[in-house]
Amino acid sequence: MMAYIIRRVLYAIPILVGVNVLTFVLFFVVNPPDDMARMNLGIKRVTPEAIQTWKAERGYDLPLLYNGQAQGLEQLTGTIFFQKSVKLFSFDFGRSDSGRDIGYDISQRMWPSLAIAGPVFLIGLLTTIGIALAVVLFRATPIDLTVVVAAVAMMSISGLFYIIGGQWLVGKLLRLIPISGYDTGWEAAKFLVLPVIIGVVGGLGSGIRVYRTLFLEEIHKDYVRTARAKGLSENAVLFRHVLRNAMIPILTMVVAAIPLLFMGALVTESFFGIPGLGSYTIDAISRQDFAIVRSMVFLGSVLYILGLLLTDISYTLVDPRVRLS
Repeated sequence: MMAYIIRRVLYAIPILVGVNVLTFVLFFVVNPPDDMARMNLGIKRVTPEAIQTWKAERGYDLPLLYNGQAQGLEQLTGTIFFQKSVKLFSFDFGRSDSGRDIGYDISQRMWPSLAIAGPVFLIGLLTTIGIALAVVLFRATPIDLTVVVAAVAMMSISGLFYIIGGQWLVGKLLRLIPISGYDTGWEAAKFLVLPVIIGVVGGLGSGIRVYRTLFLEEIHKDYVRTARAKGLSENAVLFRHVLRNAMIPILTMVVAAIPLLFMGALVTESFFGIPGLGSYTIDAISRQDFAIVRSMVFLGSVLYILGLLLTDISYTLVDPRVRLS
C-alpha cells in the first residue's frame, strides 16, 4: 500500500514541474514582459522609459533564465524563472501587478469559494446518485422515461439561465433572499442559499444521466444475477453490490470537482458577487494582472494533481487489485 502511494507521488512530481514550465513559457516567452507592459499601460503613446519602469517595479526586468551580470548562485536565482516560477513550489505567490499580496488574497478568498462549492459538491453528489439509483430501480417504466427526458432537458439549458432565472424568481419576484453580495459569519448563509441551490439544480441533468448509465451497465453483469439467485432483494442488490462496484468510475468523475472546491466557480461567483477565488481570477483576467492569473493556474494544477493522487489512493480501498497495477 505504502509503496503504491509513494509511486503515485513520484509520478505527480514531473507532471507538476512540466505544468510549471509550460506556464512559464506561455506567460513569459510567448507573451514577454514588454508586451505585458504595453497591455497594462496602453499600446498607444507608450514610451520605452515607461515600459522599463513598469517592468522594474514588478521584477520583470530580470533575465528570463540566466543572469550573466550576477555572481555565483544569483546567476540562477536572479532570473524571472526563479523569482516568478520556481518560488511557486514553496507557495510563495509574491505580489500582484497591482501590488497586493497574492498569498493573503488567496487565504481570504478561499473560504467563500469553499462555502459555495462544498455544499454544491456534497448535496449534488448525494442527490444525483440517489435519483439515479431510484431510476434504475424503476427502469423501463414511465418513471424512468420521465426522469431521462427531464435530465436531457436540464442538460440542454445553459447554466446562465439557471442563474438569471433563479435571481429573478427568488430575488426579484418572491424577494426571499438577496440576489448578490456576501457577509461574514452566519450572516453569509442568506447569500449562499441561492448559489448553492442553482449549483445543485444545474448539475442534476448530466449527473443523473451519467450515473444511471453506470448503474445500468453494472446491473446486467454476472455478479448481480448471482446475488439475485441467492435471494437478495433488489434494494440490497443495488446498494450493496451495484453501487460498490460502480465506485471506481464515480471516483474518477468526482476528482474533477475537487479543484473547484478551492478554486471556486468563475461564473457563479461573478454573478452573485461572492468574493471567492473564481471572481478573483475573473477580475485578474479583466485587469490583465498576469501575476494573479499565473498563480491561480499553478494552484489549480496542484489541486488537480492532489485530487488525482487522492483518487488513486481511494481506488485501493474500493478495489485492492489496483495496488498491483
